[in-house]
Amino acid sequence: MSNANVDDPRQDIEEAIAMGDLSKLLTLTGMLHGHFCPFSAMGVKAAVRAVKELGVKSTGMEEVVAIVETNNCFSDGVQFVTGCSFGNNALIYRDYGKTAFTLARRSGDAVRISVRADRVMEKRTPEATQLFERVVVERSGTKADRERLSELWKELSFRILDIPDEEVFDVRRMTIKVPAYARIFANVKCSVCGENVMEPRARMKDGKPVCIPCAGHEYYQLAGDGISIIGGG
Repeated sequence: MSNANVDDPRQDIEEAIAMGDLSKLLTLTGMLHGHFCPFSAMGVKAAVRAVKELGVKSTGMEEVVAIVETNNCFSDGVQFVTGCSFGNNALIYRDYGKTAFTLARRSGDAVRISVRADRVMEKRTPEATQLFERVVVERSGTKADRERLSELWKELSFRILDIPDEEVFDVRRMTIKVPAYARIFANVKCSVCGENVMEPRARMKDGKPVCIPCAGHEYYQLAGDGISIIGGG
């Protein structure tokens, strides 16, 4: 790693955005997503369009905020390219089930991009469609099926990058109310497990602070051999 990368962790990403090198960005996104697929490619493509539309760069300090409307593969492309993530509090998830996202400045100046999913899926071959159903939907594919789907998905992903934006996206400029900067809270120690917990997430039990799992409100508990579902509410 060069000194330039240490001084500016996003240098390679920002340079690829400036040059319109979507192939490089998709390749790098694969490091996060774990594989190549059409919708991570669309996330990359949409994010590049939004970043250029607004003329913004992210340093991970919430000066730019991304609001994603789905938790599918698309969102990984958005996170990687925009630099907005759950960890830096610049990624907001709205569970609308739409392959769309909004990128916004702190001023509220924003652009929303939605994907015409049917146009993307028209690019699939019949073989890829059948393998997707078998491997992903039914979870019943063989190793050979998975390897073949991965190969076809990779080819399709990189082809998608060349489709003109106007054929696959609806792009709309708007002004929105951007959520306030994330608040910083003190920690308290759970009186049961002894682990620190963010103060507003703590509950009181027998007059003492406890974390959500120890309060009995979590849906799972850690066990020696894995995670056990325990219900709750």
